[in-house]
Amino acid sequence: MSFSELLGNVGLFGAAVMCCLIALSIFSVGLIVDKHRRFRSASRQSQMFKPVFGKFLHGGEVKELIAAVQLHQDSHVTRVVAAGILEYNGVRQTGGDPVASLELVTSALEDSKAETLIQMKRGLGYLATIGSTAPFIGLFGTVVGIINAFRGIAATGSGGMAVVSGGIAEALVATALGIFVAIPAVVAFNHFTGKLENFQVEMNRASSQLVNCLFKVPEVMVREVKVPVLGVTEEAYAAR
Repeated sequence: MSFSELLGNVGLFGAAVMCCLIALSIFSVGLIVDKHRRFRSASRQSQMFKPVFGKFLHGGEVKELIAAVQLHQDSHVTRVVAAGILEYNGVRQTGGDPVASLELVTSALEDSKAETLIQMKRGLGYLATIGSTAPFIGLFGTVVGIINAFRGIAATGSGGMAVVSGGIAEALVATALGIFVAIPAVVAFNHFTGKLENFQVEMNRASSQLVNCLFKVPEVMVREVKVPVLGVTEEAYAAR
């Protein structure tokens, strides 16, 4: 049976099921391409931003960091760092105590991380839904195809292959199409979920490094003191 003959034997419900699966497939592929492009851009810009951020952590200028933030706005790390540094800079410019702004900066960092994750997760729920429901939609098409096969048997009064082949072919095509739609959606969902976990780790690390840089605990300075009597060198600690 050719493909055109198969389409000619497809009933109304079978055609509706196939059209639904085709639409879900197109939507799923478009969403996968969009999320892949966004995640790749976020990873690439984060890698470009990290050297500037590392330079700031080792005594760089705030102006350079803010300029880098404006150039890499698609980066998840940049969004978190921008929220913290802008909050800290705003408190300092208004004459407030920068040390007392620790709670405000921490809150801004947490809010930025949560908002960034929500934005990056957007659309993944659709992939999960498509991956879990597409096989069942295909199974519904399978049932419809089997029903059409039995209707053909009832109409002709015989059970030859010529009678049931149309319904069986419709059922198998619906099943295959449902699986074909579900597999890429499930694979992409798991892949993007793993990416999001890595992004979350990077944002947590960047926020911790920023807080430690802006609100330094007094460091311990080690100096050597020679004791002539004992003839050994002891370590004395002084806070600076």
